[in-house]
Amino acid sequence: MKVTNDETGGIYFLDAPGGTGTTFFISLILATIRSQNKIALALASSGIAATLLEGGRTAHSALKLPLNMQSNETPTCNVSKNFAMAKVLQQCKLIVWDECTMAHKKSLEALDRTLKDLRSNNNRFGGAMILLAGDFRQTLPVIPRSTPADELNACLKSSNLWKHVKVLHLSKNMRVELQNDQSGNIFSKQLIDIGNGKFPIDMLTACFCYDYKQVPGAIIKCLWY
Repeated sequence: MKVTNDETGGIYFLDAPGGTGTTFFISLILATIRSQNKIALALASSGIAATLLEGGRTAHSALKLPLNMQSNETPTCNVSKNFAMAKVLQQCKLIVWDECTMAHKKSLEALDRTLKDLRSNNNRFGGAMILLAGDFRQTLPVIPRSTPADELNACLKSSNLWKHVKVLHLSKNMRVELQNDQSGNIFSKQLIDIGNGKFPIDMLTACFCYDYKQVPGAIIKCLWY
């Protein structure tokens, strides 16, 4: 809350695997800012994620991001100063971008340039606080006719802005915790280990070495049939 009031800007990334309460956490922050009669903008990279947030919109729709992102060296949002969205961007205290890990790094850079121009403020993102949320273990930016190297280069972590990002973590799987499901807890930890590259791999078959005694029976049944 202090960062939003200082208007010095700040970029935070919420590393939040599925089930850790990301939507609840973001909704709580949005409600807190809005309860103070301040503007908090809720964006998401996908339509499904946007519908889960109060007043949420897709980033491409709200920011008018260009479609030829990878071919444009210095893209900006197509938001003129006389647009209604420009007024919102000028006055907003917080911009939340859920599932940002699916977005091209130039999308974030375009937002940075646009906010600096609209707010006449050379601080990062024009003094607005940016809260990014997502999970790099899931889908990265999809680049047509590209190589894995192209996708990694388009990732947010390859942006010059990433060095200014402060990373926060949500680690406890609340879905499993509330259901008190021990087998589900084991499986969720295995998924995290796979995403972190810590899960053992059989070098002969290049397959994951599962301990089937610890994998939930329902999942084994699905895999078997």
